[in-house]
Amino acid sequence: MTGQRITTAELTAAQVIEILALVSAATVADGVAPLSEHVMLHLRYDSADIAGTGIAGTGIAGGDPAAAGRSGAGRDFVVSADGEIAGYAYLDPPSADGEVTGELVIHPDRRRQGLGRALTGELIPVAGGHVLRVWAHGDLPAAAALARAAGFERFRALWQMRRSLREPLDRPVLPAGRTLRTFVPGRDEDDWLSLNGRAFAKHPEQGGWTRHDLELREREPWFDPAGFFIAEHDGLMAGFHWTKVHSPASGEAAGVRGDGSPGERKSEQSLGEVYVVGVDPAEQGSGLGRALTLAGLRHLQDVGIAQAMLYVDEDNVPAIRMYEALGFTRARVDAMYRRPPGASPRETGR
Repeated sequence: MTGQRITTAELTAAQVIEILALVSAATVADGVAPLSEHVMLHLRYDSADIAGTGIAGTGIAGGDPAAAGRSGAGRDFVVSADGEIAGYAYLDPPSADGEVTGELVIHPDRRRQGLGRALTGELIPVAGGHVLRVWAHGDLPAAAALARAAGFERFRALWQMRRSLREPLDRPVLPAGRTLRTFVPGRDEDDWLSLNGRAFAKHPEQGGWTRHDLELREREPWFDPAGFFIAEHDGLMAGFHWTKVHSPASGEAAGVRGDGSPGERKSEQSLGEVYVVGVDPAEQGSGLGRALTLAGLRHLQDVGIAQAMLYVDEDNVPAIRMYEALGFTRARVDAMYRRPPGASPRETGR
């Protein structure tokens, strides 16, 4: 291998196209998308000369909503080898808690050549003395080994849970005085962002959504207000359930189970998601969250979706219990690894 180098600069449209092809190759090879939706939105919308390329309509989806954050404010890293892009990483700016989060992917044909270790080593000093966190989607053995070798420790896990929508669902029962409608684009954005901020005030990513984050998703091909439910109480937003239908081309609908074995492709290609469910803190314990979840699931069922998925933090025991009661079971785990400043890399034969 010759000409290996790592650069950081605003991406060109040509680089974005090559990186998206790399992501697609890694998704096929690993059975899981290597980058979160947050980073994929950044790639498709935030680079310097994307306009007119058609990239925004590729339909390539990545990762989980819980890993979403502020798009367009981070830093891109490109690994080049033999004149081609062999790897990519994205690093967010420091969050409110003073920690920096990154994600990376190496092309399947370029693995076991030291590129992952080199790219990780590039991220560490750029974090500027902050704690560095890195997502490992699917928590694959190779990613876990790389994290440990670079001095990272596993500290957070995100479950992906699934259930069949071919089975019956209970009817949603709203608490007294609550009504249900669907989201109105151009009217509901500010009120929704306010509610989202209250509902996820303690969540490390979701609670920080901005108008930019919301508007990017409104531009996505999958966005459908008919599947975005708003609960109201005395004329004010009290809760919501935003659903998503995955395209067959997306990493989540690729027909591969969480363990990497082939899935039931016909079913997997008809996949809906409990994208985000949130309720005002004053509504907690009222049953509104369960009712909203059921309303969204029945919508997905009514439009012919065969299977539903969702993401939930492993330590969110009340939410997991509610989802298990609704028939969901764990299908996959994404892990976040954290490296304190000054941590030493471990000796490794890789």
